[in-house]
Amino acid sequence: MTASSIRSSPALRLGAVNYLNTKPLVYGLDELLPQGEVSYDLPSRLADSLAKEELDIALVPSIELAEHPEWRVVSNACIGCQGPVLSVKLLFRTPPSEVRTLALDEGSRTSAVLAQILLSELHGVRPKLTSLPIGEGPKDSRADAVLVIGDRAIRSEEDEFVEVWDLGDRWCRWSELPMVFAMWVARPGVIANEASIALEAARDAGCRHFTEIADQQAKRMNLPVELIEEYLSKNLYFHLAKEQLLGLELFYQHATNLGLIHAPPRVTVDDCATKNS
Repeated sequence: MTASSIRSSPALRLGAVNYLNTKPLVYGLDELLPQGEVSYDLPSRLADSLAKEELDIALVPSIELAEHPEWRVVSNACIGCQGPVLSVKLLFRTPPSEVRTLALDEGSRTSAVLAQILLSELHGVRPKLTSLPIGEGPKDSRADAVLVIGDRAIRSEEDEFVEVWDLGDRWCRWSELPMVFAMWVARPGVIANEASIALEAARDAGCRHFTEIADQQAKRMNLPVELIEEYLSKNLYFHLAKEQLLGLELFYQHATNLGLIHAPPRVTVDDCATKNS
């Protein structure tokens, strides 16, 4: 793929998550895909924008594939984990078995379903759901359990809570499979071959530059560089492969069993993604 062939392609509107965990996925993406226009928002809002055809390709919550079977995965770059994830937490004011109300982070959809699956499977509870707006913190909610994701989960103050679950850790230990929180998907009619190659190249470059990304983001977030570098390199996993697809299959099946989605979607990575992996 030459620079001239990229520039001759139609402009693509891409949407990426505005959290720390997306930084390795968009590393150098402007140069790798010069005809792309990247905007940033919450995972839930990116899915809405893709559904409205305001975006062509977006990094959306993995649960959205159940609501939009017409969407297709166009990259083997993803946001996932194979153990503790640090940025998806369920904070408890009561013991988990006594939870009656659950506040869900406004930016979350996959993690919202994951929290409900784990509460049901591990403790047999199906709490009443409320919302935790983006402008509020966990202490602003009086729910028995509060789900927080992204940067504010990393920063969360946990002293007033009786128990804290890292949902990546809970899922991986319980299911013995990885968890995938978000994937690059395209809406129908979008030709994504060049974008797929660029997205995977950006991921690969980002994974080679964790230290540089951590140095930049530590100043912005006022967090230790070591914490951010460990989060990016140890807590997160950015490759969608066979084990991740098995984890997604199990996740979708449990969501279906609980009536949280109508049916488990069949998720595969486009040929244009897998042939370059």
